[in-house]
Amino acid sequence: MMNEDKIFTISLPENPIINIKVIPGHFTTSNAHSNFYLDVSGLKASAKVARDVAQELAMPYFSSILVDTIVCMEKTEVIGAYLAEELMHDGMSVINANRDIHVVTPIGNINGNLVFPDNVIEWISNKFVILLVASISSGRTVKSAMECLSYYGGKVAGISTLFLSSREKLDQEIHTLFTSDDIPGYKLYNTAGCDMCKSGLKLDAIINSEGYTKI
Repeated sequence: MMNEDKIFTISLPENPIINIKVIPGHFTTSNAHSNFYLDVSGLKASAKVARDVAQELAMPYFSSILVDTIVCMEKTEVIGAYLAEELMHDGMSVINANRDIHVVTPIGNINGNLVFPDNVIEWISNKFVILLVASISSGRTVKSAMECLSYYGGKVAGISTLFLSSREKLDQEIHTLFTSDDIPGYKLYNTAGCDMCKSGLKLDAIINSEGYTKI
């Protein structure tokens, strides 16, 4: 049962200002159920916090990974802009110093597929791209974005996220701030195999990249 009185936070040890709210309950996405809702909206919407988030996410890319474009998913554009700024800082060991990095977001077409407008394709085709997403649980958003980038000839230089479910396995390394291992008792179920549903526990809310809506 969803209980907003039992909200707790997990913080990044290196920088406690970077934290996410964790709400217990029975939540559903379009294809999965979970026993916690992870509220990362504060990391995406606060300019001050987003700058700190970008500094943390930039670390794996500083010295050895060329970046032309950052593709932002799930409302991560503020973080993406700061991430580009971090990667372009001057420095002898900063490989992207003095380069121009574009920050873009794909759109959905009438068939539900991700596409880029014609005037943006030049920043994707044959370019080194960081894919930035808010969270990776089922992996559907990342896989859809990867297919889109492949179609336009983008070269994935890295994948960064704020939260990663430890059960999700992708071929490419993922850089993340938090994982489900940071949340004691975290569970993620396929819709048809949810233990909470089997025990008769009703759904509390529908969740998506925007937040949650109580049922």
